[in-house]
Amino acid sequence: MKVDEIYERRFKDAELRVGLWDVLVDHFFQKFIDAKKDVVLDLPSGYGEFINAIKCKKKIALDINPDSKKHVNKNVQFLKASSTKIPLKANTVDKIFVSNFFEHLTHDDLSKTIDEFRRVLRPGGQALILQPNIRFAYKNYWMFFDHINPVDDRALDEAFEIKGFTLKYKILRFMPFTSQSKLPAKKIFVRIYLLLPPVWRILGKQTFVIYEKKK
Repeated sequence: MKVDEIYERRFKDAELRVGLWDVLVDHFFQKFIDAKKDVVLDLPSGYGEFINAIKCKKKIALDINPDSKKHVNKNVQFLKASSTKIPLKANTVDKIFVSNFFEHLTHDDLSKTIDEFRRVLRPGGQALILQPNIRFAYKNYWMFFDHINPVDDRALDEAFEIKGFTLKYKILRFMPFTSQSKLPAKKIFVRIYLLLPPVWRILGKQTFVIYEKKK
């Protein structure tokens, strides 16, 4: 099954997703990004919901799906490439953002991807990762055809530590598993959800972590 066919089927509600990500970026993720200084790499960029919304010095989007280029704004540099071979020079990126990706990779490709993160990030640079956690999402984790890797936050911590990263921040239970979860998919409800951390511990099936490259 081709990646563009999966994208087309799964992300039919592109307009809705853009609205949801605008709220998530403005009211949560932006605080981790320096709008004036940071070079940000978003991978896989999908339809550009995060990278289009984030404020930063330079925006880079990477995806293996060539259709992704059509969805990123003109001020975004698009790279059609794999996460295992990022076409950027070493030590040139401040922040890497990853959402719902590692479950699609083999262990070998995940290891290579983390190696590439370490190569392209500047010393002290960070990987910001929003990831479905098999510990909490086990009932629905395999509902998607291309989920092949059961990712657990503890295993992810170990993998990044081995590769020369330090865990700097973790919300163990943050977002629901998908936008079709119990959280109503409307901007106002997402805004309210972000204001209620106790609810995260009930509905949260995804973990948010930040790993920092050791200097």
